[in-house]
Amino acid sequence: MSSHPDVIVVGAGLIGCAIAHALSRTGASVLVLDAAAPGSGASQASGGMLCPHIEGAHDPVLAQIGADSLGRYEAFVQRVRSDSGMDVPYVRNGTLQVADTEEGAEELRTLASTLHAQGVPCHLAGTEAEIRELEPLIRPQSAGLLIESHGAVRIRDLVEALRHAALHQGARFLSSERVERLAPEDRRLSVQTHAHTFIAPHVIVTAGAWAMQLPVEGHPMIPTHPVRGQLLRLQMASGGLRRVTWGNGVYLVPWADELLVGATAEKVGFDARATVAGVMQLCTAAQGLVPALHEASFTEVRVGLRPGSPDGYPIIGASRRLPSLVFATGHYRNGALLAPLTADLVTDIVRSPSAPVPPALAASRFDL
Repeated sequence: MSSHPDVIVVGAGLIGCAIAHALSRTGASVLVLDAAAPGSGASQASGGMLCPHIEGAHDPVLAQIGADSLGRYEAFVQRVRSDSGMDVPYVRNGTLQVADTEEGAEELRTLASTLHAQGVPCHLAGTEAEIRELEPLIRPQSAGLLIESHGAVRIRDLVEALRHAALHQGARFLSSERVERLAPEDRRLSVQTHAHTFIAPHVIVTAGAWAMQLPVEGHPMIPTHPVRGQLLRLQMASGGLRRVTWGNGVYLVPWADELLVGATAEKVGFDARATVAGVMQLCTAAQGLVPALHEASFTEVRVGLRPGSPDGYPIIGASRRLPSLVFATGHYRNGALLAPLTADLVTDIVRSPSAPVPPALAASRFDL
């Protein structure tokens, strides 16, 4: 690969790997830089839920862009599997959201009515027997809503497959490359790490929460901030849940060999410690929903610093000041869901800087 690639991607998390794969498929030479191993940041602590109508239940914009991205997931996963030769655990067997109070049940009834009106397949379970039929292990609930199009993807496998898929298309990944400065270089951008300098016509910032610390000469700070999320990995002795289940303050993501329990949302700066308080919060909420979890084995707690933005939406688009600089960060807790949409948008921008971006996501809203 040339020492002067067509595109440099700063950040090798899920979003960075998805963009690297998408761009390399167009024939672009892509270099991905990160101070750490691919997927070792917020991505490794992601539950991988694909649930736009839950995440966006009270946010029509998020529901719309999430549904758009979810509609791209089948083709996205198929491309990754084909190009990498690797399996990517991925299910679309629905999600069950439950409520243990009448107020919560009424919210589910309202959401079900809204989704029916939009043509989104869902089923409202209004009795304990109906809920038990969907998920026999959960504690009695007032109501449950099965949203049939939802699902999950195992992020650690997806990131690794994306990396291999990108490599097979000619991309190059360099770890232990801490980017210290970006600066204009004629019509290109210079990317200086602690050890090297690289130059490219396009630089994509996918550095997550750390984007705010990325010095870009002649450019304002990128307005991201870290939100700590703690995620548990458990193993149940026998049986388990059938699908992603959302309860009061907790979600559970079952795979054949483990159960993911998440996740906290803590504004503690760049403190990536696992805490007793966080683990207890998740264990208490999970066992309150599924009593049988008192017999589960505790495998691991994972911690990620999710990239928040001032308004809660991703920041995507080319810089007004430096058109060679493209942002794709600020996904907060929806990186898994929005990865296909983000990769497609950034690929379009690299091809044509005037390519449209949904206004709610456009970097221009922060005068970048």
